Amino acid sequence: MSDYVIKVENLGKTYQIRHKQERYTALRDVLADGAKNAGRTLLRRNHHSAPETREEFWALNDVSFEVKQGERLGIIGRNGAGKSTLLKVLSRITQPTRGEVRLRGRVASLLEVGTGFHPELTGRENIFLNGAILGMSREEIRRKFDEIVAFAEVERFLDTPVKRYSSGMYVRLAFAVAAHLEPEILLVDEVLAVGDAAFQEKCLGKMKQVAQGGRTIFFVSHSMSAISALCCRTIWIGKGRIVQDGNSPQVVAAYLSSGNVAVRQSQWKGTERPGDSYLRVDSISLNDIDGNPVIDVPISQDIAIEIIYDVLQPGARASLALTLFDATGLLIFSSLGNNEENLYYDRSLQPGRYLTTCVLPGNLLSDGRYFVSIIGNSGLGNDDFKIEHAVSFDAVDDGVLRRDYHGRFDGIIRPKLIWTTRLMNNDATESNHSN
Repeated sequence: MSDYVIKVENLGKTYQIRHKQERYTALRDVLADGAKNAGRTLLRRNHHSAPETREEFWALNDVSFEVKQGERLGIIGRNGAGKSTLLKVLSRITQPTRGEVRLRGRVASLLEVGTGFHPELTGRENIFLNGAILGMSREEIRRKFDEIVAFAEVERFLDTPVKRYSSGMYVRLAFAVAAHLEPEILLVDEVLAVGDAAFQEKCLGKMKQVAQGGRTIFFVSHSMSAISALCCRTIWIGKGRIVQDGNSPQVVAAYLSSGNVAVRQSQWKGTERPGDSYLRVDSISLNDIDGNPVIDVPISQDIAIEIIYDVLQPGARASLALTLFDATGLLIFSSLGNNEENLYYDRSLQPGRYLTTCVLPGNLLSDGRYFVSIIGNSGLGNDDFKIEHAVSFDAVDDGVLRRDYHGRFDGIIRPKLIWTTRLMNNDATESNHSN
């Protein structure tokens, strides 16, 4: 007998997309018909519509896989790839158009903020409600109650209706309930992105603990670092089909490189520009130290990341930072633009166009593809804005540091460090040689 807890066979889910185009009457047509019949003509023509057409859209198409007990499976893919539809089918929220899904064990789902919560009930009441939905007895829920509340950090608001909770409090409590009530299968969507960084780390640790207890984790995320940290196996879904299924480092690397070429510049216009009402980013680009555009960067050379942005109102402070990821989604480092050379950091700026440059030194990275994300804040009480994978580049081994070594260097980075050698006991050595 197979030891699977989730088995999906030839799964398909289709939706009907309706298209309807109205016909409008131009003013000249009304005037041509004469003033007497103008009202009657306008009414008749505006009610005359083109025939409705329907398009069949397959959100999932011929998807098959098995998940074993205790596996931590990641699901990745671009927006609209079918990831959330798959979770809804597994959660029995949506019925498949064709194919079959078999689940063995109790399933807890965390698909979006507030799933399974009643807004008028308190946090305390919703814990017991969710436990009952999972088929647990009141005594089982009581045994886990204090642990759930401590994890969610909502003690002060336990008897407050959850409709008054912030989105972060909602997610903390929902995740705590789903993870602590011991389901055999835990389905988690990107909802964890609502929480702060510390809570996300806490959740990842809890999911690892849950899986070590023999339960199964099914985790959908756009965070490649979270997928790499939690999941041993990953499925990449594209256009409703499985593109690749395998160990996480290989699948994540293939997914991140699926754009084929690195992107040396991202540029936006108008209201599409990232930022807020005080600050808008115009472009992010990669150049060498002489200002020439680059994509393939010799590892011994410096590379400049240039951010051009407009300050729209007085008072913005332009707090900018970057994060660098490798092709597996692993975070290499973060850097905040607060060094003493940055004269405008944390200063109120007048409206105008600004250029902020961060230089990555040569002899730092190993060869491979890297992705730069930018995080910014105008410093005026607004939330951070984040530009994921704004630019990317390939660090290329130029052989400068190889000398007599042949082959790829291991490790994420390969900095040029200072090594020295000196002879410490020359007299003793000469004495030994004379004996």
